[in-house]
Amino acid sequence: MDIKSVVVGGGPIASIIILEPKDTLHNSSIKLPIRIGHIEAMSISLGVDQTPQGRPLTHDLMRSILDALKADLKSVRIIGVTGTTFFAQLEIISSEGEHHYIDARPSDAVALAVRTGSPIYADETVLETAAAPDFADVEKDVKKQELAEFHDFVESLNPEDFS
Repeated sequence: MDIKSVVVGGGPIASIIILEPKDTLHNSSIKLPIRIGHIEAMSISLGVDQTPQGRPLTHDLMRSILDALKADLKSVRIIGVTGTTFFAQLEIISSEGEHHYIDARPSDAVALAVRTGSPIYADETVLETAAAPDFADVEKDVKKQELAEFHDFVESLNPEDFS
């Protein structure tokens, strides 16, 4: 999955991250919107922009811990959704080659993934349950259909229709 956008909300406006499938095996017009906390949205944005901070933020600290332990974040996986709550796992490989799967909130997992360059995956069941269409693509399809219908209408006109 790629990060399509991060909306940092405030007050009554919720923060949200929108992920989209990276590969061509999926319908490119689907998006996976996940509501997240304001602080996590800021952290993801800072990680994407690679904005240097004077002191390490929590997700920078997590990356430093992984580095100190010579462990790698192999991937982040969005593994489930119940209602509006998403579930994620960090797949970490220790310096001894052991795989560890650690439960995480998707927002924290994504914030760490952008700092480590790790891939983000979403299970098919999550996409089937929670994905939304890209409304820009839907709008294009609607306009294309309207244009085709108008074309058919014009083609069906006869000179007698104007008298």
